[in-house]
Amino acid sequence: MGINFVGIQQIGIGVEDVYAGYEWYRKNFGMDIEIFDEKAIAEYMLPYTEGEPRERHAILALNMMGGGGFEIWQHTGKKPQKAHRDLNLGDIGINVCKLKTVDIHTSFNEMKQKGLSLPGEVAETPNGVKCFFVKDPFGNAFQVLEEADKFHKGTSKNGGTYGVIIGVSDIDKSLKVYKDLLEYDSIVYDKSGTFEDLRVIDGGGEKMRRVLLNHSKPRKGAFSQFFGPTQIELIQVTHHEPDVVYHGRIWGDPGFIHLCFDITGFDALKEKCALAGFPFTVDSRSQIEGGNSFDMGDAAGHFGYISDPDGIPIEFVETHKIPIIEKLNISLNLSKRNPDKPLPRLILKALAFKRKK
Repeated sequence: MGINFVGIQQIGIGVEDVYAGYEWYRKNFGMDIEIFDEKAIAEYMLPYTEGEPRERHAILALNMMGGGGFEIWQHTGKKPQKAHRDLNLGDIGINVCKLKTVDIHTSFNEMKQKGLSLPGEVAETPNGVKCFFVKDPFGNAFQVLEEADKFHKGTSKNGGTYGVIIGVSDIDKSLKVYKDLLEYDSIVYDKSGTFEDLRVIDGGGEKMRRVLLNHSKPRKGAFSQFFGPTQIELIQVTHHEPDVVYHGRIWGDPGFIHLCFDITGFDALKEKCALAGFPFTVDSRSQIEGGNSFDMGDAAGHFGYISDPDGIPIEFVETHKIPIIEKLNISLNLSKRNPDKPLPRLILKALAFKRKK
């Protein structure tokens, strides 16, 4: 089986209170489709948790407008440790989560009426896409971009995860992962200087190099229609030494903790990453007796991680089972399907039965 990147499955967001985080994202970003709510021990993540298994509580939520989900994640075996200072754009790590909307001005006005933290007005990216920034109460920044793709009508004007802005120390080295390995093969722009659309967030007025990547071919696979097109933006500050977002802290502490891709061809991807010099740091299949699926509540699959050149965690999940209507015990078994074939839209729309009101 070849490698297939189906889409961005989710972005991990560490919080101090998982239910407070979920409630805020549900009400304000429409992330109200609950895929799982599970307490467990993160026993395979030792490279990112100082070598110790960590008790955690995680909720995975989606938005019916489409896009990737949020894995809202809380340490429960220790006190979640916040960053020692506010993040500046260009610090090493995931800086911003991108969301999509089919109507930028309606989304902006809706969030303004809700009283959300909007540090600026609607602006334009270097390639002319309308956007604005919004911050959650936990200090995380989100960039909302106008994008025509949507899956289904949701409870908000914006959709789910559309991509990320990542601060890196050397863009050319990072492209070996994000462009070559993850197949974001199209460079939309590669510009250096200062940028008006970024000035409204901390550190956004600094001189930097900025590279936007997307994929030239549509993604394929079971959930490809739901996740839709995505983009990754790399930024590198050029006139000072950036801080590291998780300096002195561990994976799962508050902030954006990882980017996760839904994939097929787990073994082929593992081999490709190793040959490129980015071996898997975590492989659930090699750590589970018999190589069985890793269960996340009623969902199941295999997962693995690599680290990019700056140590930023990137997760890959090969999904085997996902619950659709739990009351009727209806789940999707994906392990025997054609990995390139999208699920029928009618089946995907059944995810709406998992909406939390």
